[in-house]
Amino acid sequence: MISKCIVMLTALLAVAPVANGQRRVPSANTFMPYSRQIVAFTNVNVVPMDRERVLRNQTVVVRDGRIVQIANAAKVKVPKGAQRIDGQGKYLIPGLIDMHTHLFSDEDFPDSLAGDELMVMLANGVTTIRLMIGTPEHLVLREKTAKGEMLAPTLYVAGPQLTGKQSTNAHVVTSPEDARRAVRESKIAGYDFIKLTTSITPPVYEAVIETAKEIGIRVVGHVDLQVGLQRALEAGQQIEHLDSYMEAVLKDDSPMKVSVSDYGVWRKPNWESLDHVDERKIAEVARATAKAGIYTCPTLTFFKLSFAVEQSDEEIRARSDYRFFPLELRKTRQAARQRFWTNPPSAGRRERYVRVRNQLLKGIHDAGGKIMTGSDTPELFLLYGWTLHRELKSLVEAGLSPYAALKAATRTPAEFLNALDAFGTIKQGKRADLILLEANPLDNIANTEHRAGVMVRGRWLSEAELRRKLDEIAPRFQAAGGAEK
Repeated sequence: MISKCIVMLTALLAVAPVANGQRRVPSANTFMPYSRQIVAFTNVNVVPMDRERVLRNQTVVVRDGRIVQIANAAKVKVPKGAQRIDGQGKYLIPGLIDMHTHLFSDEDFPDSLAGDELMVMLANGVTTIRLMIGTPEHLVLREKTAKGEMLAPTLYVAGPQLTGKQSTNAHVVTSPEDARRAVRESKIAGYDFIKLTTSITPPVYEAVIETAKEIGIRVVGHVDLQVGLQRALEAGQQIEHLDSYMEAVLKDDSPMKVSVSDYGVWRKPNWESLDHVDERKIAEVARATAKAGIYTCPTLTFFKLSFAVEQSDEEIRARSDYRFFPLELRKTRQAARQRFWTNPPSAGRRERYVRVRNQLLKGIHDAGGKIMTGSDTPELFLLYGWTLHRELKSLVEAGLSPYAALKAATRTPAEFLNALDAFGTIKQGKRADLILLEANPLDNIANTEHRAGVMVRGRWLSEAELRRKLDEIAPRFQAAGGAEK
């Protein structure tokens, strides 16, 4: 524990301060390219994501980590010495953005694994991430990636969680004074967002929102039932997991006032509330969400695959991402899984749970709401990268078009991050974070998993190279375990 504290102090000192004592936050437009090599994707179909369209037979030229030309292949003279990547029959899309992810080092695992974790994300085409419970070490990682010192996605880092009870990497806030102090400390430390989790009282919540607005930092995360959905919408909070939405669509005369939002999903008596859902309320709640102008990160896949879809141990072990779970962690995750799936909620209630969450998500989309993809991994037996692709499929299963799902993983998160001028679409002058696909994702969203390679800040990584990297680092994941003492 003592050495861990020393590591955290060293990490804080490593992030350069500015004159007023506040830590410097890297700008999305200021970055070091991972390669200055000129690269030309020739004869490629471009899915720019500015609107639903495909620009066919284009040549895209990248120099110094930025896109410098996009034009009909017949009109482009490829610069001498450029690396040519044949895009014939392939599709170029923006790099994907995971707006809700964690690292194993959020728990009792060494921070030395972080570089490998970030490489796993890159290997799946994820070029920008938001870490949702930040640590001083994460700020150092953000700094290193911004400077081009380590090959990784671009990092945005929320602060340590604000919660009303003791937890890992947390500011415990039980009074408005605690809340104001925690928000200011997170801002000064250089975190990008304030992250709320659980046991937040209304007075504490109001103090968080008021202070965050005063000093210019946004509030994201959970919506405690004490706070309620309406208060969060009025505050303009960015909401994760569709928190408090299930309670908002209960019948007015429901004998239950708690449901299966957030951690309530673990409490099996709460599942009875699904018998009291008023599905007519869904459209009303969706319209209120869109009207509030907030961004929603539903994490459909995590909740669906963890709590609604029963899977055998063999099915879980057969997943491509299973080999990246540390052996030591598999025991505790399996024990947690067994606790829930021993005498689980009825199949009918689990099916209704998925249906209502899907209807809420589709309703928010149809009302003009803003949706972003997030994996909420590594949780249970779902890992970053692969689970973001699962989330794209979940959005389509909920009724969104492949284009709308892909927008939730590219353009919309970039807009939320105030970085749409830097990434999120394919346009001249933007950062060269790109994925080359074998087939059109607008025809089938599953095509995002069929990659020819990934480009991050101008560095091209072929699919063969990425697979070699994954094979190389997998044993390090399996061997990892136990915090530094």
